[in-house]
Amino acid sequence: MLEIQKKMSNSFFALLSLPATAMGFALSVQISALSWLLSTKYGLDIHEIGIVWAAGPIAGIIAQPIVGALSDKMWFMGGRRRPWIVIGGILAGLMMLALPNLEIIQKIFINSEDPQAGLLTIAVIVALTFDLSINVSFNPTRSIIADCTTMKDRSKGYTWMQTISGSFGVLAYLIGGVLGNLFLIYFGVGIALLATLIPAFLIEEPRELAIEIDENEPITTAKASKRDMIESLLPLSGFLLYGIYVIFEKLFGLHVTAGYTVFGYFLNVVELLCILLLVVSTIAVLFNLTKSNTKSNEFQRILLAHSFTWIGVQTMFVYAFFYLKEIILLEDKVAGSVNSIAFFILSLVSAILPVLVLNKFAEKIGMVKTHLACIFIMALGYAGVVLFGTSVIPYYVMLGVVGIGWASVVSLPFAIMSSKVDQTKMGLYMGIFNLSVVLPQLVASFKMGEVISGSDDKSIIFVICAITLFISGVLWFFVKEAKVSTTANAPKGGGGH
Repeated sequence: MLEIQKKMSNSFFALLSLPATAMGFALSVQISALSWLLSTKYGLDIHEIGIVWAAGPIAGIIAQPIVGALSDKMWFMGGRRRPWIVIGGILAGLMMLALPNLEIIQKIFINSEDPQAGLLTIAVIVALTFDLSINVSFNPTRSIIADCTTMKDRSKGYTWMQTISGSFGVLAYLIGGVLGNLFLIYFGVGIALLATLIPAFLIEEPRELAIEIDENEPITTAKASKRDMIESLLPLSGFLLYGIYVIFEKLFGLHVTAGYTVFGYFLNVVELLCILLLVVSTIAVLFNLTKSNTKSNEFQRILLAHSFTWIGVQTMFVYAFFYLKEIILLEDKVAGSVNSIAFFILSLVSAILPVLVLNKFAEKIGMVKTHLACIFIMALGYAGVVLFGTSVIPYYVMLGVVGIGWASVVSLPFAIMSSKVDQTKMGLYMGIFNLSVVLPQLVASFKMGEVISGSDDKSIIFVICAITLFISGVLWFFVKEAKVSTTANAPKGGGGH
């Protein structure tokens, strides 16, 4: 075991953050360069690019819980998370290398003079493999932080993760803007390989995990049952139904036309059922109508609160550009530049705050209270955009305020969640937790898109963001701080081979 791991020094927390940083950087490359590359180099149209991008949410929904469950039970290559981090890192690096060279793959496998022959199929396969590689590793790169830290150091582990990962995210913006997307892709290959392979073999995983139990809950319920895991999906049932419907609608052309107009917006019967499910499941979770054990019910509340956060966040990421065009009245090119600078500011704030500020507050007042405060600050930032963001400078300032909340969104919920679940099934629960991100993203990308498109005033973009973040903040009030005690100790590093 490395000396820095024995001492749990800051250097070790930085090392522990690198695998998650590698996957975050790969995701940044995908967001920054995939559509640009498919359009400019390979000539795919918007519909075809949409098909390629559809692989992402589906891969996340399916892959992360499965990989999480498998990694909980396996011990291979000296670790339970190590094999998946290594596999994901290698695949991500290879697929990034393939992206600018699809025509070479085309020549190898397709004997045709047509430069477009089979290109869409190859692009979908490469993009799907790339996305699967990220999803295969995302879960273990976060779970390993929980595995190698005690609850006392958990918030420190995840805030370090966001600081290191966020700093590299800022670097990705700079590289893409200054040196171009092609350089960014090839640079990303090196990051994906080095930042997964080297740390994976330097970090020593514990063979036996410490079982830390909430003092508010009887010890007999510490182990998660199948019922607990099924019940954990209750707060996401409305989102899950909508996600299944959207996948069938977009991929197989299934359209439901029957429905009603509510407040000027058309909702089909499936969407109305989803809203009804969401309302009923929210009441059931907050009042624990299913009589779930304390730990399971707390996890449900976290999923519920976090899901509303991501409706607002994804709405911002997808539609902020249109706010700049329609409200601040910027031309396409200028709006694109302003959008990039605004997200650069947001990323910079979110990279600086976690270790320097959030971790210290979490140690003093608790992780839940710190995160709750950040969520309300984020809601105020969105409201500030609506009230004051009619010119570029105030818009930048308000996105900086939003960055305070974003710093917490991508760090503290992981630490909070990890204190509420069976430590021996961390990978599985981390995969389920990811559904509270992916499923609301589908709602924001599709239904919120319809709402925004049908509105003459594009300020509704940040009205949606402010309302959903406010709801999320209210729901976080129902999550308790964990009071844990360790009932079985394991070495902080490796405990067996």
